[in-house]
Amino acid sequence: MNIPKDPAILLSYVNTKLRDEYPNLEELCRSMCISREDIEKKLSLINYRYNKEKNCFV
Repeated sequence: MNIPKDPAILLSYVNTKLRDEYPNLEELCRSMCISREDIEKKLSLINYRYNKEKNCFV
């Protein structure tokens, strides 16, 4: 699956998917066949971390 490469756009994309379609990051990654580590690493570049309780990157 092609996901945005720019971290700010990726942040918006992933948080929207998590809010609207997926109960957690694991399900999103599994469904889209993408690496959780890759997403977390890219978003950490702009100081965002996954918050399990809120089910979004903050």
